[in-house]
Amino acid sequence: MNSKVIGTGSYLPKKIMTNHDLAQIIDTSDEWIKERSGIRQRHIIADNEATSDLASNAAISALKMANLEPSEIDLIIVATFTGDKPLPSTATMVQKKINAVNAVAFDVSAACTGFIYGLTIADQFIKTGFYKNILVIGAETLTRFTNWEDRSTCILFGDGAGAAVLTSDDDPNTGILQSCLNSDGFKPSEWLDIPAGGSLKPTNQESLFSNEHVMRMNGKEIYKFASKVIVESINEVLKKSNLSITDIDYIIPHQANLRIVESASKRFGIPIEKFIVNIDKCANTSAASIPIALDQAIRSGKIKRNDKLILVAFGGGLTWGSILLHI
Repeated sequence: MNSKVIGTGSYLPKKIMTNHDLAQIIDTSDEWIKERSGIRQRHIIADNEATSDLASNAAISALKMANLEPSEIDLIIVATFTGDKPLPSTATMVQKKINAVNAVAFDVSAACTGFIYGLTIADQFIKTGFYKNILVIGAETLTRFTNWEDRSTCILFGDGAGAAVLTSDDDPNTGILQSCLNSDGFKPSEWLDIPAGGSLKPTNQESLFSNEHVMRMNGKEIYKFASKVIVESINEVLKKSNLSITDIDYIIPHQANLRIVESASKRFGIPIEKFIVNIDKCANTSAASIPIALDQAIRSGKIKRNDKLILVAFGGGLTWGSILLHI
């Protein structure tokens, strides 16, 4: 059996912060941000919302497209590192909010590559016959973990959630055809991390005073890493599939920086239009970025049935991965 995507959904908070809005609170400008990242605006979660709320809204939308009831879902996987609480999992909170009474639920933490990891895990459960219908969600509230005094990072992130419903299908040429997962824990974690709030450095007055509960990033090193592995990961999944880049209709990359996507476009010698990009309106939503872009492209009619897609992501850990998806 193969894993076929039969529904997608996404949810973006109503509040929008433009670059001009951001320039009112830090020393930056719309031109400076657009030139370095391609971002024009980002969505900001409401005070009364949490990651599970964004995830649940995206899930309900995906279930409607799939024409399934929540009770028909066997497994819920939520990819996030900005969950509601350290305990319990955000996935179990989603299970309750959408009333998925028959589902098993757990979280996956792989930073921006989380949705790729989640899809790959779901694919294995379906291929082995363990489960039939699986809901995979990428959801993040990055603005709750952003240092709004650091203009090099706070300009990059936004909040949102995207979801996909997978089901078993006996067509060998449909659904998830190949997956490639990678990680490198030997690189310095300081390139992209949140130093405090875990068992290594529990929350205390010192860690709060030193502002160690927000994201820190070495932008130069992450940019070099991402520009390298996005190309390698696309090539890896193409090689495993015995395909060339010309066989692919669209590539949906993690929405981290438009310059990274433009670099990949030049490396492959393909037009930028073959990449699905929404970073200008959504910014970097980590594990949510690929499913949001996928859902928007399907609902707009840009992506159609029988299209061959490559989903590719990279993130903290360091992690990266790609999927060949016949939609």
